[in-house]
Amino acid sequence: MRRSSTDETPYRRSPSLDSKAGSPPLRYSGEYEYRSSPFTFGFRTTPGPQAAKGRYTSTQGRKYVVFYLDLSFIFLLELRRCRMAEGCMRALRYGMVFFNLLFWLGGCGILGVGVWLSVTQGNFATLSSSLPSLSAANLLIAVGTIIMVIGCLGCIGAVKESRPLLLSFFILLLLIFFLEILFIILFFAYQDEIDHHAQKDLKRGLQLFGTEGNIGLTNAWSIVQTDFRCCGVTNHTDWFEVYNATRVPDSCCLEYSDACGLENPGTWWTAPCYERVKGWLQENLVALWIFALCTALTQILGLVFSMTMFCQTVKVETFYA
Repeated sequence: MRRSSTDETPYRRSPSLDSKAGSPPLRYSGEYEYRSSPFTFGFRTTPGPQAAKGRYTSTQGRKYVVFYLDLSFIFLLELRRCRMAEGCMRALRYGMVFFNLLFWLGGCGILGVGVWLSVTQGNFATLSSSLPSLSAANLLIAVGTIIMVIGCLGCIGAVKESRPLLLSFFILLLLIFFLEILFIILFFAYQDEIDHHAQKDLKRGLQLFGTEGNIGLTNAWSIVQTDFRCCGVTNHTDWFEVYNATRVPDSCCLEYSDACGLENPGTWWTAPCYERVKGWLQENLVALWIFALCTALTQILGLVFSMTMFCQTVKVETFYA
């Protein structure tokens, strides 16, 4: 005969998952003892979905959830920032490599032109007698070599992310930048003294015109007087002291011909070459200032980029140390 559900039985059902956490464990009067969740029949069981829900909806559970969400959000922000920083550094590195590669190629071209002038034309464009080595060929060789060295340091340092090379690039570029600023300040501060010394030195250089071993100076004066339509340093009479006669080089003639410098002075250019060249520089002063500003801006960007890469390399090495 089936026993009614209301009859006494030595067995009790296991506690429901909906039972309160503080309720006492159910017991029976027999030999075995049944415990409340999470122990059933002496075995440990996992909590049901209602128990898990209660665990996360409690005050302490909500705190853990908020903490995990905040931590995940911060991690995603840091990851995104690291990716952005990595992309910026990659773009900066490629930009420095491209810029310094062009810089190095330009230095190679300038050096090549300087070597070609030195081999074919000798001391081309040497106007000063006190500084015979200050010729166009030697200047181009020196400038081309410096540009090549700086460009090579910057390019290799950016590719390898080498701290010594980046620091050397920064120091050399900073030194050149300061020297350029110092030269400009001294030029404007002592402009009158520079004019007087330059005119005096150029007049001494006229004494070497046409002499053996000074083909560079001779060619330079011939080109200047022909292109600028001038004669002498301050006047065409400067040549009278050179020849000890009323004579000028053929490059001073209005219409060039052999021995035209011995003819009537009315067929000569009379404008001073020093003033003509100075006037040409003043007419192109805007272009010169634009060139100077572009050069300074390029150097400043090179300084900023190189130091940024250097500092980033130091941070990375310190982090992984």
